[in-house]
Amino acid sequence: MTMRISSFTKLAGSIIMTLCATLLHAQNQQDSLAIQAILSDEVIAWNKGDAELYSRQFAQNGTFTNIVGMFFTGHKNFLERHEQIFKGPFNKTVLNQKTVSFRFIRPEVATVETLCEVSGFSAAGPPPGINLDSKGRLYTRLLQVMVKEGADWKIASYHNVDLKPGIPVPEMR
Repeated sequence: MTMRISSFTKLAGSIIMTLCATLLHAQNQQDSLAIQAILSDEVIAWNKGDAELYSRQFAQNGTFTNIVGMFFTGHKNFLERHEQIFKGPFNKTVLNQKTVSFRFIRPEVATVETLCEVSGFSAAGPPPGINLDSKGRLYTRLLQVMVKEGADWKIASYHNVDLKPGIPVPEMR
């Protein structure tokens, strides 16, 4: 016996699939905008030297590796470290950030990699071991893992690596 799907069933299935795809796209778009807002807030906060704002979206149990390889756990450590650098060698520096890769691993997990340019170092320069290009700029690649907690996105992991001399860097605009 051959089963035939009625036209109504085909139409209903098509409508349900379209509705699901539309809802998923809208959700991804809303989540994408929320994550992009975090990136924008990072630039604004850095350029103000505001560690509180810079760390606002960092998860309570998030992990953080800085450009010299130091590893930290927790929001408090992330905040304190940024308070130190904004008062010290990164005081009044300017951050420019360009998204290189952005993808959802699952609906509640996303990875974002950015190319970061930091300029405006004082005459004392950056901390030891930090390389600047011929125009006095530091370039890093920052990988952040974002996790949705309820309605909010948080930075669960923040891994920043400085680009070594000789590594080609595209000009940022």
